[in-house]
Amino acid sequence: MTRDINLELHRWLPVVCGVAALAGGCAPGSSPESPAFVVQLIERMKAAPVANPPGSIWRYQYQGREVYYVPPACCDVPSELLDADGTLICSPDGGLTGAWDGKCPDFFAKRTDELRLWHDTRRQ
Repeated sequence: MTRDINLELHRWLPVVCGVAALAGGCAPGSSPESPAFVVQLIERMKAAPVANPPGSIWRYQYQGREVYYVPPACCDVPSELLDADGTLICSPDGGLTGAWDGKCPDFFAKRTDELRLWHDTRRQ
C-alpha cells in the first residue's frame, strides 16, 4: 500500500509543484529531489536583487559524493561548494583575489555529472 501511495504522490508532485510555482511556492528549476537547503537557497536568491552575473546553482559529483556549487555573485564574493546536507566544503573560486580558499583546488578539474538546477532569469 505504501508503494501505491508513493507512486500516486510521485505522479501528482509535478502538477502540485507547477501550481505552487505559479503561486510562488516551489522554486522553478528545482526538482522534487532537491534538498530543502537548495530550495531555501533559491528562494533567498530570488528575494535578493539580481546579481551580476545572475545567480545559479549547479549539482555535480565530486570526490565520490553529490555536491552543490554556487558560483560567485561578483568579483569580491567567494563561490560556495556545499555537500548534500548544505554544509560548506570550500570556496573553489571568487573572493577579493579571485583565488579559491585552497581547500578543493581540483574541483573544476575533477567534477563530473554537471546539472544546472536553477538560474536567475530576471533582468537587471
